[in-house]
Amino acid sequence: MELVNALSTIATELATREAPESAAACLELTETLATAADMQESAMASFIGRVDAAGEQQRWGYPSTRAWLRSKLGMRESRAKERLTLARQRHRLPQVAKRLAAGDLSYGYATTVADAVARLDDTDCAQAESMLLEMADQGFSAGKVAAFGQRIRDVIAERDGTEEAPDEDSRHGYDKSWITTTRSLDGGRYIKGWLNPEDAAIWDGTLAPLAKPAGPEDRRDVSERTAAALSSVLSGGHKATKVTVICDLDTLTGGNAPARLTDGTPIPAAQARRIALAAGVSPLLLGRGNTPLYLGHRERFASAAQRQVLETLYPTCAVRECEIPGTLCEVDHVNGWALGKSPTDIDQLALTCGWHNRFKHTRPDQIHLTKDPDGRYVYRLLPPPDARRRTGGGPPDGTGPPDTTLSWAA
Repeated sequence: MELVNALSTIATELATREAPESAAACLELTETLATAADMQESAMASFIGRVDAAGEQQRWGYPSTRAWLRSKLGMRESRAKERLTLARQRHRLPQVAKRLAAGDLSYGYATTVADAVARLDDTDCAQAESMLLEMADQGFSAGKVAAFGQRIRDVIAERDGTEEAPDEDSRHGYDKSWITTTRSLDGGRYIKGWLNPEDAAIWDGTLAPLAKPAGPEDRRDVSERTAAALSSVLSGGHKATKVTVICDLDTLTGGNAPARLTDGTPIPAAQARRIALAAGVSPLLLGRGNTPLYLGHRERFASAAQRQVLETLYPTCAVRECEIPGTLCEVDHVNGWALGKSPTDIDQLALTCGWHNRFKHTRPDQIHLTKDPDGRYVYRLLPPPDARRRTGGGPPDGTGPPDTTLSWAA
C-alpha cells in the first residue's frame, strides 16, 4: 500500500504539470511513461486475479468481477473484459507475465496473447504463447498478432476435425437480423449475430420472463439463465411472449413519433405498429411528465400491471452501479415486505436483479436508499462494515453517492 500511495502521489503531481514545449521531449516522455504504465498493469492484473479468485467483490455488493471493474472503476465493457482475461490467464502465460512485469512487453501485446489462448488447453496454450511472442519480437503490430492468434485457433479446429469459423469478411446490414454459429473443440457452439429492433423486442419479450432466477438459491448469472431460457424455447417449453412497447396514441394510429422499449431503446413508429398488430395492445396510462399512475395493491406479490409500470420506471436494476435490464429483474419491496413496512403498492416497489435483491435483504447495512427527482428509488452500495470502521466512512447524509474510497495508514 505504501508503494501504491507513493505512485498515486507521483501521478497526481505529474498530471498537474504542463507538457514540455519540446515535442521531441514529449515523445520520449510518452514512451517512457507508457512502459511504466504497462508495468503497473502487471501489478493490477495480479490484484484483480486475487480478487476474482476469492470472490471478494461480492462482499462489496458486486455480483461479478467484471461488474466491479465496470461500475466501481468506471471501465468500459471491452476494457473490463480485457483486464479480467489477462488476470485469469497470466498463470498460464509465464513468459508474458515475466516480460510484462519487467517492462519488456507492452500491455497491448500481453492482453492480445491472453485473449488468443483463453480457449486453448494448456499444451496448445504454451505453444501459442511462444509463437505469438516471437511475432511481437519481430515487430508485428498487436492487430496482426491477434489475427495470427485467430489463425492458430483455426488450425487447431482443423486438426481436431471441427467446423471452421464462419467467414468474417461477410458484412450484414442493420435492417435484417442474422445469426452465425461456430462449433467449439468440445462439441459446443459459439453464437454470434445481430437482431434488428423488431426482432430484439421479440427476443426480450420471449426470453426475459424465462431468464429470471428460479429461486433464492439460483446462483446462475444472467448469461447462463438466458442460455437456459433459449434452450427452453428451442425445446418447445416456451408458451407465451410478452413485448412491452411504449408509445403515444398518435404513433399507434399512424404518426411518426418513435416508440421505445422499456430499456429505452428507440423503436421506429412503423415497427411499433407491426409489433402491436402481431402481439395485441394493452394500455398503460401515464400522468404528467410520463409518470405512470398509481396502481397499488396490498398483496404479497406485485401484479402484472404493477410490473409493467415498474419496467417503464427502471430500465435497469435500481442499484446505481448495476446494468442488468429491468425486464430481467425481480420486484423488490423497498422497505421489506416481511417486516410489514412496505405494502405491495407501486410507490413502495422497485426492480432489482436477483443477485442484488438477495444482497439487499441479507446485508441491508450495505445499501443506502434515496429517490431521484423522478420518484425512482436509487440503491447505492456501501463498503462492508469492517472497511467502514477502518476509514470512518458511513452512509451519506444527502442524496450523493457514498464515499467508498479506502485509505490505509502506512
